[in-house]
This record gives sequence, C-alpha cells and structure tokens, in this order.
Amino acid sequence: MTRRVAVILGGRSSENPISIASAASVVDALEQSGNEVVTVEIDREGRWLLGRGGTTRELESGSLRESDSGGGELERLPSKDVTRTISDVDVVFPVLHGPFGEDGTVQGLLELANVPYVGAGVLGSALCMDKDVFKAVLRDHDIPVTPNITLRLGDEPRTPFDYPVFVKPARLGSSVGITKAHDEEELRRGVALAFEHDEKVLVEQFVAGVEVEVGVLGNLQPIASLPGEIVVTHNEWYDYEAKYDEGEMDLIVPARISERQLERAQELAVRAFVATDCEGMARADLFVRADGEVLVNELNTIPGFTSTSVYARLFEASGIGYTELLQRLADLAVERFERRRGLRF
Repeated sequence: MTRRVAVILGGRSSENPISIASAASVVDALEQSGNEVVTVEIDREGRWLLGRGGTTRELESGSLRESDSGGGELERLPSKDVTRTISDVDVVFPVLHGPFGEDGTVQGLLELANVPYVGAGVLGSALCMDKDVFKAVLRDHDIPVTPNITLRLGDEPRTPFDYPVFVKPARLGSSVGITKAHDEEELRRGVALAFEHDEKVLVEQFVAGVEVEVGVLGNLQPIASLPGEIVVTHNEWYDYEAKYDEGEMDLIVPARISERQLERAQELAVRAFVATDCEGMARADLFVRADGEVLVNELNTIPGFTSTSVYARLFEASGIGYTELLQRLADLAVERFERRRGLRF
C-alpha cells in the first residue's frame, strides 16, 4: 500500500547529521516504493523547514533548506505550511535522534495534531531517553540491567564500582559525552564532560562480555530480530567513531553466543519494549556476561535508519528487508492510530 508520508529529520541535538543520513535513506526507499514523500527538517536552532522529499545527495547537502515555503522566514514553531503539510499526510515518520526529537517532544506535537506517526508514543519515548528512569522501570519489572549510580548537578564524582567505569549523560545517545574512566582523574573529567550535556549523569559498572543488539518490531505483539554481536575493530569500546565511521565496527548475526542466550536476549528485548510502553520499533542494547547472564543496557526508540544501520541489518538477517520494514512500520503507525481512536478521553 502506498501512502503520502511526511519524514521529519534533523533536530536540535548533536545527532542532527546522523538523522539527516538516516532520513535520506528512508526517503529514497519510500519513494522507490511508490509513496509520495514530503520532508520537514528541524535545524540545530529548532527552526522548521518544509521540503519536497528529495534524493540522498539533496538531503545530505542541505539543499532542501532552500525549499522553505515561508518566503525565507524560518520559524521556531511549525509554520502554517508545515502544520498543514503534516496534517495532510497518511503517516508521519520521525527520523530524529536525541533530545527534542526522540524524547517525546515531537511525539507530543504529533499527538496534538492527531496524525499517525511511526515509533513509540510520548511516554515510551521520554522514558527510554532517560536512562536513569528507564533502568528503574526495568528493575521494577525484574528485568536485569547494567548496574549504575546516578549523579545530579552539584554531586561530587564518585563510583562504588571497580575501574573501569562508563560515565554518560542520562538523556543523550550515539555515545555523545560518554567516557570510559580507568581511574579517579578520568572519572572526574568524564563527569564534568557529561554534565556539559545533561544535569543528570550515570556512572555504570563495566560489564565484561559480548555486546549484543536486538531489533524489536510491533505494537501489542512485538517480535524480536535475531540478536547481532557488536565487534569493535579498532577502538577500545563502542564509541561514536565505532558506530558511524566505516570499518570501525563489525556486526555478526546471529551473535556468537549459546542458543539459550540468544533466546534470552530476544525475550529481554521484548519484555523491556513492553515494560516501557513502546510501540512500533526499538533497538535493544544488551550485554552477555562471561557467566552467561544477559543484561539490558538501553532501548533506542528511533535507531539509526540507513539500510546498513544495525536495526535494518538485524531484520534483514531475520528475513525482513529494508523496504518491507518501512512498510510494516507505516502499517503499525496507522494500526495504533485507528485502535486508539476508539478510546474515550
């Protein structure tokens, strides 16, 4: 089924370039499938710009900025042309990463606009963005997570764990602002760096083992992809360069763990998805320790979305190709929208 789709891309966060690369791939695939696509870009200053779809080259070069229909006047809130465009499509596909896009803010706007949109709703998006609250919810559901403490603005750097430890902003993604601290001095610098990005910082215990990722797809009855194993080829850990620079990471599907561990990773990914009120899609990041225990680390509600991104590759290996994956996500968005229309508010 072909549709008129609005792809929202960019965003105010430091992950803006990643969003643009993901959106370019999504737009290309949707248009090749016969869908009519319009693009709505949010720039780093939070201004909304209306486009007309476009090729990967146009999106990545920023030439769509010239197609703003507001006569050159860029708005910090959606203009009438943008809101009219969003309200006149069959489904909206937010391809946004990090704060002001993946954290429930844009999802809330789309709820107010009363349009179907791909991915988690307001609660699931906000909850999964906040790693501190996310882990608290999972612990309440007896889902094992990587141990951590949380520091708030004004707290002194500290850790109850042996070194090394990971220090990260509570509400950011793509390894931005994250440090692997090997001693007290690196911990101090790592906490200071993380506080530049957020007022809440996690200090996490280092988990020795296999890093595994699982894609989740669905609404009320979600399914899990085959688990994939992350192998960092050069860097010490799965940092920004390892995630986005060519040749810095290998993905092995299925992961080289036991059958029981594969099934356990899929089970925990789906349980975490349900416990955090997610729908549509998410990518679960997990660790398999040397003793065989599987721990959930994070849930990303809008994962990287090029055809070679981990989420797409996991489902490709599981028998769902990129084009079909996009179609299913659009179908799920419409299904949820129609289902919730029957509720009384």
